[in-house]
Amino acid sequence: MSVVRKIIHVDMDCFYAAVEMRDNPALQNVPIAIGGSSDRRGVIATCNYPARQFGVRSAMASAYALKLCPDLKLIPGRMSVYQEESRKIREIFADYATKIEPLSLDEAYLDVTDSQLYKGSATRIAEAIRYRIQRELNLTASAGVAPCKFVAKIASDENKPNGLCVVSPDELDSFVRRLPLKKIPGVGEVTLQKLHQLGLYTCEDVRQYPYEQIQKRFGKFGHILWQRAHGIDERDIQTNRVRKSVGVERTLSADIHSEAECLEVVEYLYDTLVNRLALHQNKYHASKPMLIKSLGVKLKFQDFQLTTVEHRYSEVAKPSFQALLKEAYQRARDRGIRLVGLQVGLDEPKDAQQLLLPFDDN
Repeated sequence: MSVVRKIIHVDMDCFYAAVEMRDNPALQNVPIAIGGSSDRRGVIATCNYPARQFGVRSAMASAYALKLCPDLKLIPGRMSVYQEESRKIREIFADYATKIEPLSLDEAYLDVTDSQLYKGSATRIAEAIRYRIQRELNLTASAGVAPCKFVAKIASDENKPNGLCVVSPDELDSFVRRLPLKKIPGVGEVTLQKLHQLGLYTCEDVRQYPYEQIQKRFGKFGHILWQRAHGIDERDIQTNRVRKSVGVERTLSADIHSEAECLEVVEYLYDTLVNRLALHQNKYHASKPMLIKSLGVKLKFQDFQLTTVEHRYSEVAKPSFQALLKEAYQRARDRGIRLVGLQVGLDEPKDAQQLLLPFDDN
């Protein structure tokens, strides 16, 4: 008899904005957004819930966000503060689980299958983690508990903010059956449109569709989609992954139409990328360091065509990404830009060499 896994996905509530509201109580009931710039250019990193009531969302151009919410207060990010809070959160996680997979500064998977805490109750462990985060850091987190990773991640979003959703093994099948396909990780806008053209809107619809046709139309992802529609996700918690790349991208809520606007997005994404690389540098520092192999910029145009420019570099620097963006933008040919992404290619770790950081923050 196989052991039923107990996976918790913890996701902080509007993390950057929540830190700002905690540190400045005057912002509590004011619509705020992290990112953008005073000249109304740039991209929103995240926003608080009062701002979301006006339709403001992360990855939205700040100029558009200000049209939706003229009283929106734009706040520059304090990445070092967010990193320190994330470190404290991870310390709390470590008191409850040994198998932890951070996904970003503000979310992580925890496998508590073998935990004896609270008589092995994953629900009570999740409650304890959320309570400690709120008591010790004055921040709120939402959590999902399920027998597999993708359901735990979806569940953590069910009762946001400051909520908990538990999907027991007995409830897994019925929970997954009614899920809209747009909630399945990996189902982007283009894939969703293709699924809708086939009359597929929920996991139940996929279950009723011939597997061979799903696989034929969507290839490898078709098999993954079929598995998720049946509540199958056997991926383990990855505590020691050796990454081949680290990247960050943003799909914009409104297309942008100039190289200058794209450079503003690069400016915003660069700080996030540096943070992610720093997390991985710390993770591998005690064993084998990462080595920078290449840098790349990805653009998706308004017609959903993708282009990527990648060149070999041995260090991470903002001017390099700016140069790559200029080269990639030449391929736009008057098309609007709906997504901008940055990526760092990594070489195999080697004992005798050092990671080529710190970063150029010019």
